[in-house]
Amino acid sequence: MVVLMARKHFESVFCAVGSCYFFSQMTDLIYAEKDLVQSLKDYIRAEESKLSQIKSWAEKLDVLTSKSASDPEGYLAHPVNAYKLVKRLNTDWLELENLVLQDTTNGTKYRSYLTVGDCFGMGKTAYNDGDYYHTVLWMEQALKQHDEGEDTTVSKVEILDYLSYAVFQFGDLHRAMELTRRLISLDSSHERAGSNLRYFEKLLEKEREEEKEKSNKTMTTTEPVVQSGAYERPLDYLPERDIYEALCRGEGVKMTPRRQKRLFCRYHDGNRNPHLLIAPFKEEDEWDSPHIVRYYDVMSDEEIEKIKQLAKPRLARATVRDPKTGVLTVASYRVSKSSWLEEDDDPVVAKVNQRMQQITGLTVKTAELLQVANYGMGGQYEPHFDFSRRPFDSTLKSEGNRLATFLNYMSDVEAGGATVFPDFGAAIWPKKGTAVFWYNLFRSGEGDYRTRHAACPVLVGCKWVSNKWFHERGNEFLRPCGRTEVD
Repeated sequence: MVVLMARKHFESVFCAVGSCYFFSQMTDLIYAEKDLVQSLKDYIRAEESKLSQIKSWAEKLDVLTSKSASDPEGYLAHPVNAYKLVKRLNTDWLELENLVLQDTTNGTKYRSYLTVGDCFGMGKTAYNDGDYYHTVLWMEQALKQHDEGEDTTVSKVEILDYLSYAVFQFGDLHRAMELTRRLISLDSSHERAGSNLRYFEKLLEKEREEEKEKSNKTMTTTEPVVQSGAYERPLDYLPERDIYEALCRGEGVKMTPRRQKRLFCRYHDGNRNPHLLIAPFKEEDEWDSPHIVRYYDVMSDEEIEKIKQLAKPRLARATVRDPKTGVLTVASYRVSKSSWLEEDDDPVVAKVNQRMQQITGLTVKTAELLQVANYGMGGQYEPHFDFSRRPFDSTLKSEGNRLATFLNYMSDVEAGGATVFPDFGAAIWPKKGTAVFWYNLFRSGEGDYRTRHAACPVLVGCKWVSNKWFHERGNEFLRPCGRTEVD
């Protein structure tokens, strides 16, 4: 970094006209180098200071652990010693970890936390989108951290203002009034809060009158229902929302011991394909029904980098086809960038295509171009089908439907980014250089609706994939029809 900075500064002031150089301007380089040396000294001092703190901590703990390890039972017999041990393991060691991970060049830490302001900002965004469910979650977290004494420029009044109204949207009138009263106790001149409280009181009085009329008719009394603050998430356009998100968190995977016993790994030679007899691919079952397999070492690091290099200049926001009009458009449920590569673009593209053909035993002649997709932070593709269910698709008559999907993982992902199948509860995690394969259609040509899948949001890192969609035409004899509709 120091060398690059010096070189950049050098190039900006050092130039030539014929054989004559502007040496008068090179004095700037001397002062630039002096500044770099000073920055280096500052960095060394900061690192030495941090190391000194770590050494002091280690020496203190060395003495303490030697004493406690010599007589563990006697040491823990004293309640203060037991308390301090638990405190060290839960708090002090965490602080030491943060110190070790601290980057002294800019003070940032690899362990990140959301501040009150962060949570408030997220809640405000959800509020503006009319998403009161997440407004409540974020504002409650902001309020909790505020109550714990975190320093922030966001006031409790601001948090309570949004939270009280969001709670009201869920019909929790009693809690909305409670939060509004708390707001007014902090700021008695808050006009909107005062107006809201009067409105809430009128609604509550109306509810009581209605309850009284009902009780007179039925001769029974009912206690007012006060919700606990945990609200059900409203239904949206995605029926399997909860299952999908649980799978993305690594929960709800239906891989039972009985199913696990039916999964195997083997060497795959593509039905004795001559190209694979000497060097077969490692094949591993990921799921039994529908059958999903993973292949290892499908793409080398050099091939991956070349594919990414070819794709990057062409990357554009990924689109979906409108189910009503058939027009390609961007959508909030597909957040990624993609591009398409042809075999003429580079020999490596043709090589990768040929390899996928050899592995699957299907022809690439009628397959779609190699699609390369990049999912950045938060990139996702919610549950969808790869096969077409639209009668107006022009490719259905000429090339047939998407018979199968071959998905190459071209990067590891630190957190998130799994490929999940909500219908049967499978989650497949990215591994660089591997690929997964499944059929989207039954042998009859009918769509296998179990293959509805999703690309989970990327939480940490960056996800690169490439995929090939094989079509029905040209594969009639390579994957013949079955005897029944669901073979």
